[in-house]
Amino acid sequence: MTTPGSDLQVSRRLVIPAAELRERFSRSSGPGGQGVNTTDSRVELSFDVARSPSVPDDLRPRLLERLRSRLVDGVLTITAGEHRAQLANREAARERLVAVLRAAAAPPPPPRRPTKPSRGAKERRLAEKKRRGDVKRGRRGRFED
Repeated sequence: MTTPGSDLQVSRRLVIPAAELRERFSRSSGPGGQGVNTTDSRVELSFDVARSPSVPDDLRPRLLERLRSRLVDGVLTITAGEHRAQLANREAARERLVAVLRAAAAPPPPPRRPTKPSRGAKERRLAEKKRRGDVKRGRRGRFED
C-alpha cells in the first residue's frame, strides 16, 4: 500500500521520489451525490518517464518503448476518480502507476526455442484430416433427390 507523499517503490532498482510526481485534482463523475459537484476528488497523477533522474539509464529505453502509446511528451499520466474521497483516489492512482511501471520495467521473456511437431503429432493431424474428409464426402450425395 502506498500513501500520498511517500516515495514509490516500483522495483529494487526503481524508486520514484514523491517530489517527481505531479498531482492535479478535478471534479469527478460517479458516486457522491450532490457532493460530486463541489469536491475535487478526481486525481491525475503524472510522472515524467523520459526526464526523470530516478529512472536508471539502462531501464529508460525499455520503459519508453513499452509505454509509448500512453506517454505524452515522455510523461505518463494515471487518472483515478472511482472513489468519493480524494485521498482514496490519490492512493488508487499511485498503486496504478506502480503497477504500470512494474509491468513495463519487467525483463523481456526468454527467446522462444523453435521446435518441430513430433512424428506422432503429424500422423495424428493427417489422420484427423482424413477422417474429416471422409465425413464430408459421406454428406455429399445424401440430400440429392
